[in-house]
Amino acid sequence: MNYLDIILLAIALAMDCFAVSIASGIILKKFDWRTVLRMALLFGIFQAIMPLVGWSVGIWFKSYIEVYDHWIALVLLSLLGVKMIREGTATDEENNERVKTICPLKWSSLFMMALATSIDALATGIVFIPFSTVLLCWALVIIGVVSVFFSILGSYIGVHFGNKLSFNIEIFGGIMLISIGLKIFISHMFLN
Repeated sequence: MNYLDIILLAIALAMDCFAVSIASGIILKKFDWRTVLRMALLFGIFQAIMPLVGWSVGIWFKSYIEVYDHWIALVLLSLLGVKMIREGTATDEENNERVKTICPLKWSSLFMMALATSIDALATGIVFIPFSTVLLCWALVIIGVVSVFFSILGSYIGVHFGNKLSFNIEIFGGIMLISIGLKIFISHMFLN
């Protein structure tokens, strides 16, 4: 895994934050920097910490999974990608139900949204087991920063253009996760 892969992974993971931030922006109807930064920083912190948690748990099993790490990366990232694609193809009714749980002004709601959007990041922590801790640390920083950026951007878009949007960004994120899983698998199987 190289830094370009990490940036693409970070963008893919940030798509949930981006989608929730768009919905929050639509709900807020005005761009309030304090609220937006609070949400973005919380999303970024959760997105950065969760891969570390996943890596920490997975490191216990490193000796058992080293031989199969490329298969695990392929399966995990593909499953997460398919999940994101399914969320992106949800019906309007399902999306409306999801939006009802969003309240960007309440801390309890923000923590729940940050946790919910970072579950994918938890699972991706296992992908970093075969790599150096330096690469893991850079990945955590990049994932956090990218999530903050996309959360702020999503809030802005939601406030100013939210009602005019008709695409689901989760599909893009899902395709990216599957692509990264395939790249890791192919490079390990055929290029090593």
